[in-house]
This record gives sequence, structure tokens and C-alpha cells, in this order.
Amino acid sequence: MPDTTPLAPMTPHEAISAFSYLRAVQADDVDAAREFAGGEPRMPELLVDAVERIVVPHRAARPEAGEPCADTFAPEALGCVFVTSLRIWAQAGPDTAEGIARSVIDVTQQFLTEDHEDLADTLRQLEAVGVGQALDAHPAPAGSHPARLTVV
Repeated sequence: MPDTTPLAPMTPHEAISAFSYLRAVQADDVDAAREFAGGEPRMPELLVDAVERIVVPHRAARPEAGEPCADTFAPEALGCVFVTSLRIWAQAGPDTAEGIARSVIDVTQQFLTEDHEDLADTLRQLEAVGVGQALDAHPAPAGSHPARLTVV
């Protein structure tokens, strides 16, 4: 039976950092990627958290049995193996961020980007969802001015 434990929510800053790094690596912007990774020593773990949020929402279950549907089992199982492998890799330290990012980008390109879509557009869409979830989980304190975040 799949793990159905809810993920601890990422903060908006963590989500923005992870996806900004992914987009910099995808664009081969070495300077920006280096700056994002240098500003966040936990980047490998943030990337794994971000990719897990991409894989986990795609899980489908039969409500009456609480088990994966037959047609979603293989993608779910492969996604879980992918996330577990990345999590083990991330334990090796901050220098693993680029390799993890390239793996996430490859999987996004192969499985989540439609033929008519651009990979950068797909990453921006995933970032918008991730940041939205983070904002929902970490609302601004009462009385503060709401911030408007725009994903570009």
C-alpha cells in the first residue's frame, strides 16, 4: 500500500528557491544556478521536496479500497523509486544539487511536458502550483500586507 502521509508544507521561500534553481539549471545559466545554490545550502533537499510534490499529487486511489488503481500503479511506483533515489543522493551534500536538478528536469521533460509545450513553461506551471501550495500552508500573519508573487 502506498505511503499516504501528507507532506510537510514547503515555505514560499523554499518553493521559490527550488524552482528558481531548477529553471536556472534548465536554462544553463551557470552564474544564476551558482548564486541560488550558494544562497541555500539545503538545495538538494529542497529539490527532492519539490519533486515529491510533483509525483505525489499524481497518485490515484480507489476510494473503496484505498489502493492504487491498476492503471496508475506503475507511474506511482516509479515516481516513489525516483524520489527515494533522489533523497538518498541528496544526503551526500550540497554538491549534489546540480545532478539532482538535471534528473528532475529530465523526468519533467520526459513525463510531464506535452509535445506542444516548452519545458520552461512546464517548470513555471509547476512552480506556480508549488508556490501556491506553500502560500496556502503558510498564510501571512494577520494585519500584514499581502505580498503578490509573480512567477516569471
